[in-house]
Amino acid sequence: MSTSDTSDKSDTRDMDDTVTAELTRLRESIDNIDAAVVHMLAERFKCTQQVGLLKARHHLPPADPAREARQIARLRQLAETAHLDPAFAEKLLNFIIAEVIRHHERIAVEPHTADRTDDTDNADNTTGGAPRP
Repeated sequence: MSTSDTSDKSDTRDMDDTVTAELTRLRESIDNIDAAVVHMLAERFKCTQQVGLLKARHHLPPADPAREARQIARLRQLAETAHLDPAFAEKLLNFIIAEVIRHHERIAVEPHTADRTDDTDNADNTTGGAPRP
């Protein structure tokens, strides 16, 4: 085996180690971002849970199509500014909205939940995430 063959293998190994290290660094960043997204969604669902309770107490409908349309338009604009596909952002928001509406519908038919002013005993809020059915 010639010296150049040995150094080629060494360069490949070094490059592989460099690539592996860079992949690890990037994946750790992705993992951190994913964790932040989950925590942000949990906070969002805590707020929408309170909205659902307020709507139920005042006999308001679970869905608000005008608000949803404004939110979608706003999120599409934010996505464009952030160089994210607006169609993807809209799909994501539609998925979240559908889940929120489902929770609001459930709250509306559970009078004991809708009448509660202190939600600290609500098992849905102790999870730190979206209310569970």
